[in-house]
Amino acid sequence: MFALPSAAALNHLLAQNSWAQPRLLRYVGKTVRFHIAPFSFAYLILSDGSLQATDKEASADAILQIAPSLLPRLLAKDDSALTGIVSSGDPALLADLFYLSRNLRWDAAEDISKVTGDIAAERIVSTVQDAHAQLGDAALNLSQAAAEYWTEERPLLATPVRLANFAASVDILRDDIARLSLRVQRLTDKKAK
Repeated sequence: MFALPSAAALNHLLAQNSWAQPRLLRYVGKTVRFHIAPFSFAYLILSDGSLQATDKEASADAILQIAPSLLPRLLAKDDSALTGIVSSGDPALLADLFYLSRNLRWDAAEDISKVTGDIAAERIVSTVQDAHAQLGDAALNLSQAAAEYWTEERPLLATPVRLANFAASVDILRDDIARLSLRVQRLTDKKAK
């Protein structure tokens, strides 16, 4: 159901990045399967480096299992999310797939310009990027302010310095108790004699 639209979207992305399709030419005829619960998509790599949705269930040359919770991080190009993908199959093909996932870029302005024209498309993309950056800055500022409030004004969180001081105090107390325990033991041994 979703395999055909996803293949079309991936082929569009591959076509926008002129270096990508030639990279897949080494794998013509191979099949890649993506398991993203509850969905499973398989793509056959064609002779022009594009992808075709296929129903080959058992004979995938590379299989990638992606937890749905990783999707937002993958879309945000968070490289650490790639470590959460479980993969098996042809190591060279998998390496190139991971390379593509890190380096493919969508040229949104190009697609929007077909509807609005070049200047409007550039302005729309610029506005969205600025809003995204402002939202990120606002989230960072809010989290820093909350952390400062909870560590300084209303101590709900401990600072690393306070944690280190507390750990040092616990160590000193432990050593003092051990020494006291030895003294008490010696006194009881003397009293017993």
